[in-house]
This record gives sequence, C-alpha cells and structure tokens, in this order.
Amino acid sequence: PEGSVSTVVKNPLAWPLRLLAIVLSGALLLTGVVLGVSPRLWRIANAHDQVPVELPEFQPLSQRSLVYDVAGNVIAVFERENQQPITLDQVPDEVVAALLAVEDNEFWFHKGVNVRGFARALLSNFASDAPTQGASTITQQVVKNEYLAGLPRDARYKFLQAHYAVMLEKKMSKGQILERYLNTVYFGNNAYGLQAAAEVYFGKNAGELTMIEGAFLAGLVRSPNTYDPIQNLESSHRRFAQVVNRLIDVELVSVQQGAQLIEEWQLPSKAHTIPSLTSIKQTYFTIALREYLLTNSNLLGQTEQERANLLYRGGLAIHTTLDSTMQAQAEAARN
Repeated sequence: PEGSVSTVVKNPLAWPLRLLAIVLSGALLLTGVVLGVSPRLWRIANAHDQVPVELPEFQPLSQRSLVYDVAGNVIAVFERENQQPITLDQVPDEVVAALLAVEDNEFWFHKGVNVRGFARALLSNFASDAPTQGASTITQQVVKNEYLAGLPRDARYKFLQAHYAVMLEKKMSKGQILERYLNTVYFGNNAYGLQAAAEVYFGKNAGELTMIEGAFLAGLVRSPNTYDPIQNLESSHRRFAQVVNRLIDVELVSVQQGAQLIEEWQLPSKAHTIPSLTSIKQTYFTIALREYLLTNSNLLGQTEQERANLLYRGGLAIHTTLDSTMQAQAEAARN
C-alpha cells in the first residue's frame, strides 16, 4: 500500500545449513553406492583365487533289466522309463540329417548357442500361425535335460542354459553331445531316446529307421503329447506337414516328394514293442524274483531305493535257475 515500507530480513545461517544438507545427502548416497558395489568389487578383485565352475558328469542312462532262464530265453523285463541306449554310429546318416534339419540345422557349426538361428526362429514363428522352428540348439536341449530340471523358466534360466551350453561344447565333442541327445530326448508314450521311440512308433530298431521316419520322430520333440499320432492324429499330421516342408527347405526331399509325403504317408496309429518282448508276461516265478531282489535280499544295494534304481534302470542281465520247458510240462501235468 502507498506509504508502506517493505523490509527483507535475511537469515545469515540459511546458506551454510543448505550446504551442510547437500554434503550430508551426497555422503549418504556415496555410502549406499559403496556398500552396494563393494561385495562385487571384492569378488572381482579375488576372482583369480576362485575355482572356475565345472559341469558335472552326466548321470548313467536308464536301461531295462532282462531276466533269463537256464536256456537264455528272456522271461521278464523290468523298466521304468523305456530308454534303450545306442551309439551314434548305430543311427543311419540320413536319419541324423533329418533330425538335425528339424531340430538344429547348424549343429555342426555353432558353439552351443546359435544367435542367428534364435533370431530366425523368432521371426519365422511370429510370421506363422504355429511355431515351426525351435529356438534352442541341441546342445541347449541337452543342458536343459541334464542340469536345469526343476528350475523356474525365467530370464536367469535362459542365461544359464546358454552359458552351460557354451561350457559343454568346450568339454565334449559334437558327436558326444548328439549321442547324449539321441539317448535322452523324450518322444512321448514313455519313449526316452531314439531307440525306444523307433520301437514304440514303428516296431523296429533305430538302425532300421528311414529318413522320413526319423524326421517324423524329430517333429514330436517340441510337444510329444500335442503331436502324439496315437492320441491326436490331426495335430500330429499338421506337425508332420511342417516337418516335411522343413526337409524341402534344406533340400533333403523335393517339392514333389514332399507333397506326396504329406498326402500319402501313413502316421503311426498304435504303440509297438520289439517282437521278441511282446509275449513276455508276469509269472509267479518272476513276481517272486522281483520281491526277492527288492525286499528280501541286499544283492542290489543296502536300501530299497538303491535296489529299485538298479533293477528298473540299471540294465541288468539276471540269470535264473528256471527251466522253462520243465515248468511248462509241470503246469500241463497239474492242469
């Protein structure tokens, strides 16, 4: 108002207090940063004293145990997983080529992780109605099955999978990795590995598979239940068509051959077993034998878990005193 006098009073302590507050805030921030970073710096400084991470050895493959009579005839089969180990040289080259075309076409060239293939798979799957290419290499799939079972599928999981795949490629040869994959990958219907899958879906050994049969089996790997031809024939046929188109892309079959395969090739319609094992049934003798080995003796281990693991997964050849001919004659006389 007119005639009034405006007076500004300055506090001589305001600026030093403000400066002190800034200094304290900076000190607190710096302390927090140091506390957060120091453990990492300490690990880096002492990294030369740490033992590098080593991948453990693979667990032994599960194998069925067979029981024989005195004449060498199989009278019982004990197994949990249908997994019949084979060597890579037992698989026809054309079957290996078909499997790699579907699952990991650059397997022989990458170092465990195929960045270019990963990006290509993402683009291909994004552009199609259903996924047609897998993003993981065969090495990464082996790592997943051997080392990462039970871990949550988060970002850390993918990092570990890639990291361990690179480590595994430095530890083992390509042939060893591929052989492990062929012996452990799941094809559905309790078939673990190529030999078991050849038996279940085609009633033959892996060495007798054709290229198209091998490609069909490779197509099951991504989702064995969804693409199971015995339970889901329509979805299995769609997947087979994708597989055939993949074979055309890599020039393993011609366009004309591919069209004919999609139209005419018969997918498996029932589960098979190797003929020599189809007629084996449980008998009083084999049931008593199983009870003896699992509960009434320690021949196979000190605990029942140890005994069960060895009996059902250890690939034992168990020779017994049973004379099947005399047994049959005794049963006939009884009847």
